Amino acid sequence: MSKAERGVSGGLSETEARLRLQHEGFNELPRAERRTPLRIVLEVLREPMLALLLGGGLVYLLLGDLREALLLLAFGAISVVITIVQETRTERVLEALRELTSPRALVVRDGERRRIAGRDVVRGDLLVLAEGDRVPADAVLVSAHDLAVDESLLTGESVPVRKQAVKTPAREAASAEHRPGGDDQPFVYSGSLVVRGEGLAEVGATGPRSEIGKIGLSLHGLQAEPPRLQQQTARLVRLCFLGGAAISLAAVLLYGTLRGDWLQALLGGIAIGMSMLPEEFAVVLTVFMAMGAWRISKARVLTRRSAAIEVLGSATVLCTDKTGTLTQNRMSVAELRLRDGTSMRLASSQPAPVGAEFFELARCSVLASSPEPFDPMEKALHTFVQAQLPKDEEAGGARTLIRTYGLRPELLAMTQVWRLSHRQEIFASAKGAPEAIARLCKLDGAQQEAMRDSVAAMAKNGLRVLGVAAASHGGESLPTSQQGFSFRFLGLVGLADPLRPGVPEAVAECRSAGIRVVMITGDYPATAMAIAGQAGLDVEEVVTGEQIKLANEDELEALVRNVNVFARVLPEQKLRIVQAMKRNGEIVAMTGDGVNDAPSLKAAHIGVAMGGRGTDVAREASSIVLLDDDFGSIVASVRLGRRIYDNLRKAMAFIFAVHVPIAGLALLPLVFGLPVILGPVHIAFLELIIDPVCSLVFEAERDERDVMARPPRRADAELFSWALVGWSVLQGVLAFALIAAIFVVALRSGIPADEARTLTFIALVVCIVALVLVNRSFSASFLSAFFRPNPALLWIFVSIASILTTALVWPPASGLFRFGPLHLNDLMVTLGAGLLVLTVLELLKPIWARRLRF
Repeated sequence: MSKAERGVSGGLSETEARLRLQHEGFNELPRAERRTPLRIVLEVLREPMLALLLGGGLVYLLLGDLREALLLLAFGAISVVITIVQETRTERVLEALRELTSPRALVVRDGERRRIAGRDVVRGDLLVLAEGDRVPADAVLVSAHDLAVDESLLTGESVPVRKQAVKTPAREAASAEHRPGGDDQPFVYSGSLVVRGEGLAEVGATGPRSEIGKIGLSLHGLQAEPPRLQQQTARLVRLCFLGGAAISLAAVLLYGTLRGDWLQALLGGIAIGMSMLPEEFAVVLTVFMAMGAWRISKARVLTRRSAAIEVLGSATVLCTDKTGTLTQNRMSVAELRLRDGTSMRLASSQPAPVGAEFFELARCSVLASSPEPFDPMEKALHTFVQAQLPKDEEAGGARTLIRTYGLRPELLAMTQVWRLSHRQEIFASAKGAPEAIARLCKLDGAQQEAMRDSVAAMAKNGLRVLGVAAASHGGESLPTSQQGFSFRFLGLVGLADPLRPGVPEAVAECRSAGIRVVMITGDYPATAMAIAGQAGLDVEEVVTGEQIKLANEDELEALVRNVNVFARVLPEQKLRIVQAMKRNGEIVAMTGDGVNDAPSLKAAHIGVAMGGRGTDVAREASSIVLLDDDFGSIVASVRLGRRIYDNLRKAMAFIFAVHVPIAGLALLPLVFGLPVILGPVHIAFLELIIDPVCSLVFEAERDERDVMARPPRRADAELFSWALVGWSVLQGVLAFALIAAIFVVALRSGIPADEARTLTFIALVVCIVALVLVNRSFSASFLSAFFRPNPALLWIFVSIASILTTALVWPPASGLFRFGPLHLNDLMVTLGAGLLVLTVLELLKPIWARRLRF
C-alpha cells in the first residue's frame, strides 16, 4: 500500500463492505420489470391495424379460402414478432448502462489493494485510480497527482478536465451539490475515463444514486414517441372498416327484403365487405417501411424503428450534439503561433506543409508531453509532429526521459526533462496554460499583454491554447521545481476538435428544406460559437445551462423558438429543451453519441445516434443509427423520409380509388337485380394480387423534384386529407361509371352473362392500370411521369398481362372465374376505357394538384 493510502485510511473492512452491499444493493442500475410475452401479445392484438389483418384472415378462413387466410395471418404474425422485439428496447438500454457502469475496480480494503467487480463497489470504498481506468462509481478525491479525466460521455466536453484533491473532509464534500464538468473539481464520476495521472477517491454514490445512474432512471421513466403515421393509418383503417360494415349490412337487408333470397343476400354482403375491407393499408404500410429501411441501409444508416424514417421527413428542428456529432471528437493541432506573432492556421481537410520556423515549437510541444500519450491533446501533438515534420527533425536523435514535473493547482504547466544524444546539456520542455508558461519564462508586462492578445484571438476561434517553452540546464542536479529552469518562450499551440467533413453542406441543405439546426452541447460558449459558425448555423446568441436552469417552462419555450446554440448544458436540461420544443409544436429530431444524449434521444420524436463511436446507451435509445457517423447521412434520411411519405400517400390514394369501382360493381347487381359480376374469388384476385402488386410501383417511385425545397409538412397534417379523399373518390367514381356503363350496355346488347362479366373484369383491370399511371405523381404530367424510370412498372404490367391471359385461355382458371370468351373488339373497348380514364384524370389533375400538397 502506498504512503498516500496509509495516510488516508485502510479503507473499509470486508465485513463492513458486505453489510453495505446487502443494505444499498449492487453498484448497477435496478433491473426493469419485464412484461411477459403473453402480456405484450395481448397489447399488440388491441392495435386496430393488426386486429383487421387477423380479422380479414378469419373471414377468408370461414370462406374456405385457406391460401389467402394464411397470407393475412402470416402478416399478422410478423407484426406481432416485430412489436415484441421493439418492446424489449428499454431493457437493452438499461443493460448497456449496466455494462458501462460495471468495470473492474481496484479498491483498498482491510489495508490491502484488491481487484473486485465494479458491481461490488460500495459507498465508502477507497478507489485506486490510474491512467486508463474507467471510474466505477461517483467518488471524492482524497489525493491526486496530475489527474485528468475524460467526462465527455456525461458532459459533451471534448477536452479532459483537471482534478485536484478535496480540501475539506470527503464526506462533507460529497454532500455538497456538484455536477460533472469543469476543471479543478475534487469529484470523479462513474463511467468517466482517467487519461492522465493517478489518485485515491472515496466512493460517495453507487448504482442509481450516481450521475450516470440518474440518467438511466430518467430513461426508464421516459416513453418513446409513438409513430404518428401508424396512428393515422390505424384511424383511417378503423373508419374504412366501420363504413364497409355499414354498407354490407345495408346491402344484405335491402336485397333480402326486396327479393326474399337471404342466402344470396348474405353471400353478396360478404363479397361487398371483402371489397371494402382495407387490409391492404396495413400491408402497404409494412412493405413501404421495410423497403425504406432496406434502401436507407445502403447509405450506411440503420433503422431501429421502421416508421422513424417517415417521421424524420417531417422534422422541423434537428437538435445536434457538438462533440462527436458535428465534430470528430478527436483533438488536432489547428494553429501554431510564434512569440513574434507569426502564425500558421492548419486546415483539417488539406494540411499545408509546416514552415521550418515552426519546427522547434512543434517538436518541443511533443517533448513536453508523455512519450506514450493517453491524453487527447498530447495524442494530437504527437500525431501532428509525426505527420508534418521531416523524419530527422521529428526524432531529434535518441533521447532519455530523466524526470517529469506534473501539473499543480498553483502552476498549470508540466515539464519533461530529457537527456539528448546530440546535446551535452540537459534539455527541458514545458507546456501548459499560457499564463503559467508566462510565469515560468518570467515575461515582462508588455510581453504578457502581447501573449494575452494572441490567446484571446485564438480562443475566439474555439481553440484550446497551450503555451510552450524550452530550457537547457547545465548543472549536475535538477531543480526542485519547474521554476528552477531558465525557460524561454517559444510560442502558442492551438488545438481544436475539427468539424466533420460535409457538415456545412448538410446544414445548408437542411436550411433549404425548412429544417432548423440547433446545437446543444456541454462545452463552453466560445467553443460552441466557433463550431456553430464553421458549421453554418444561424448564430445570434448563445444560451447557457445556467440560464436554462433559472428559466421557467414558459420562458424556456420562448427561448427555444429563436436560439440555435445552447452551451454548458446538462443532460436533464437537454431533455427540457427537447420537451419545450415539442410543446411549441415542433417535430424534433435529436442526434447524439454519448450517455448524456440518451434521455433526449428517447424523448424526441426521433433519435439519431452515431454508430461508429457512439455508446450502446445512445444507440439503444435511438430510432436511427448512422453507421459511419456521417452527419450528411441525416440529410439523405430526411430526403428518403419525404419520398416515402409522398409515395405512401400516392399508394393510399390509389388503393382508396380502386375500392370504389370494386365495391360499386359488387353492390350494383344486388341493387338492380343484374347478374353477379364479382364473387369472392374475383375480389380476392383483385385485392391480393393486382392491388398490392400495383402498390409496389409507388414504393419504387423516385422523389418529387421539390422534395428538399419545400418546408416540412405541418405537425397536424393528415396522411389522408379530405383533398386526397376527394381526389381518390373522383378517380374511383369515374372508373366505376365507365365500367358499369360497359357492363349494362353489354347485357342490353344480348351478350351472355359470362362474356359480359369477362368484358367488365378486363375493363376494371385496365382502369386499375390507368389509375396507377395517374397516381405516379401529384404534380408531374403523365408524359413526364411516364418517361421517369421506374423498373418495377414494366415488370408489373407484364405480370398483370400474363395473369389475365392465363385466366382467359386456361380452362381451369376461366372456369374458376366464370369467364367467357373475349373478342378483339371487346379488348379494344377495354383499352379505350382505360385511355379515357387516364386522359380525363390527367386533365383534372392540375386543378387538384395544389390541394394535394401538404
